Amino acid sequence: MHILFCGSGWLDIVDLIASRLSPADKLRSWDRRRSLVDEVLAAPTDVILPSNALVDARVIGAAVEHGLRLIQQPAAGTDGIDLAAAAARGIPVCNAPGANQVAVAEAALLLLLLCARRWPAARSAFDQGIIGSPLGVELAGASLLVVGAGKTGTALAERAGALGMHVRTTSSSTSRAELLAELDRADAVSLHCPLDDRTRGMIDAEALAAMQPHAILVNVARGAVIDKDALQDALARGHLGGVGLDVYWQEPWDPADPLYAHPRVVTLPHVAGSTTRAFDQIAAIVVENVTRLKRGDALMHRIA
Repeated sequence: MHILFCGSGWLDIVDLIASRLSPADKLRSWDRRRSLVDEVLAAPTDVILPSNALVDARVIGAAVEHGLRLIQQPAAGTDGIDLAAAAARGIPVCNAPGANQVAVAEAALLLLLLCARRWPAARSAFDQGIIGSPLGVELAGASLLVVGAGKTGTALAERAGALGMHVRTTSSSTSRAELLAELDRADAVSLHCPLDDRTRGMIDAEALAAMQPHAILVNVARGAVIDKDALQDALARGHLGGVGLDVYWQEPWDPADPLYAHPRVVTLPHVAGSTTRAFDQIAAIVVENVTRLKRGDALMHRIA
């Protein structure tokens, strides 16, 4: 079985999957000196592991000509996969839901804590030898809105509740008016929703204006859930007490982007789901589905 990993980064998961495959299986990573279409045309490709790459109709069409039989996302999100194009070609699409839910929830909690304790300013004070500054806030007793009550959002709600936060959640049935009202009541907001037509740019100028001036905003979902220009404008006006980001509008991101150097912005390099346990569970799902594909058995976590 010829397997192509398309993502940028996450080399540990590539090595882990490779170590668990049959010796007869061949796993390669995308050579980024050529386009993804050219990559799938360069060698047989039975299985594509998209990760954060865009697997559109052109990629799928080219891969089908070279034996594509499965698109297996080694994560939960499938927003970068053209599901309609895959269905039209009869190619199953599977993901790995819940494998990293604890990891993502803990990372969201970390970002909440870092923002509450004003980590960029604290690091600067440390470097300057300044004792006892800056002044942070406590999460205990604060109101947390979790946008997206799926596996990672629910896991965060449990952990935030243990800290004494008052947690509320939204779901796909929450109306725009209800969301704005919930944002207005929150001391902190954490985004855990999938990226789709409904959620793209959902946290826009109107939504940010509805948030309290001191509120913390954390995003461990997808970068495009937030309108970047609106976020930059809000920060420039002194709005929001902190912003914690693990996902970005373009990946890899530009580390020189002034947004990421803002004194109220905390960044992680898209590692919310990157833990040994999470990767172990993801690798197990990927290898199991490759095995099932070879045997002709029903696939796990098929979404299309």
